[in-house]
Amino acid sequence: MNPKNDRKILLLAFTFLFSGLLSEAQNRLVAVDSIPYETYPKTIENRPDLPSPFTTVDGEVYVVAVTNEKKYAIMRVTPANENRICPQLIVNSVDFPHLAKTGLHSDEELDKISSITGRSLEEITELGRPNGLSQGGFMAHDEDIKSVLKGDNRLVKRLGLTHPKLAEPLFHVLNMMYTDLSLDRWNMAKHQWENIRHFFYNDQEVYVMAEDTKGGQKSIFNDGIEGSFYIKLWRAFDFDEMEYLKKHYGFLSKEEFDAFLSNLSIIHTGEIQPQYIMRYGFYEGHTFWRTDPIAISFIFGLKDLSEIDDALEKKLPEVLSGHHKGSRQR
Repeated sequence: MNPKNDRKILLLAFTFLFSGLLSEAQNRLVAVDSIPYETYPKTIENRPDLPSPFTTVDGEVYVVAVTNEKKYAIMRVTPANENRICPQLIVNSVDFPHLAKTGLHSDEELDKISSITGRSLEEITELGRPNGLSQGGFMAHDEDIKSVLKGDNRLVKRLGLTHPKLAEPLFHVLNMMYTDLSLDRWNMAKHQWENIRHFFYNDQEVYVMAEDTKGGQKSIFNDGIEGSFYIKLWRAFDFDEMEYLKKHYGFLSKEEFDAFLSNLSIIHTGEIQPQYIMRYGFYEGHTFWRTDPIAISFIFGLKDLSEIDDALEKKLPEVLSGHHKGSRQR
């Protein structure tokens, strides 16, 4: 069985997405350095001389994307809570006040918690392990919710990033999808998003493939979140990056090296995962659906490869594949 089908992929009812959305998706003008640009759904033949992403003086965020017709589009992707595929600015400040204030957990805060969203850590862990709420699980058999939260919080600190910073590009992708959904530019027969080939992000070309689903995947937290999309994100290694990896990790077997490259450059996600990152600093454990903070950093150009490797003390493959083992293992 394809792991992504584990999340009960059925037909998605889009009615809730369309109400009142078309007016927002109409193209507008955006001025950058006093130069006006028409935004999506208008497209242009040549790549605009713009950074991607960029933020306007009024706080709106845009990315430059490439359509299937190989035309360029300036797409608004500003995160928000209203009229989106999912709310995007919610942090669980009740359980994690330090996270809400700083974008990172404190060790003391994580040590003290016994429940999240009113649900015990033991129940969350049981629901999140393989064959709990999903066959593949939200974490591996030898991981628990606290061990994963702690392990990834340490990892994000080492990278010099925050959880909201890592959730942000994933929300940008969801908002690109939302725009095409609102414009009826989604292949409803195949249940696939086929209009955007890739987009630019911090000088990287990030490729995207997405499918709609009925959802039905419940959250392990008591938060009302459900899953309705499958999204694959990836980018290619440039020549220098590949040479770097061969130089430092060429001792790996071909199978190990290929798995390492895949873990670093490919993410399988949906709308659940960025909300989990934003709300709880939870990237899921080491399963098919893990949105690894290292992979996010690499794919979206938040950190250079050498910066990531240095932050992890030249143990990149080991850290990428190593589980955040809990105190109670099966």
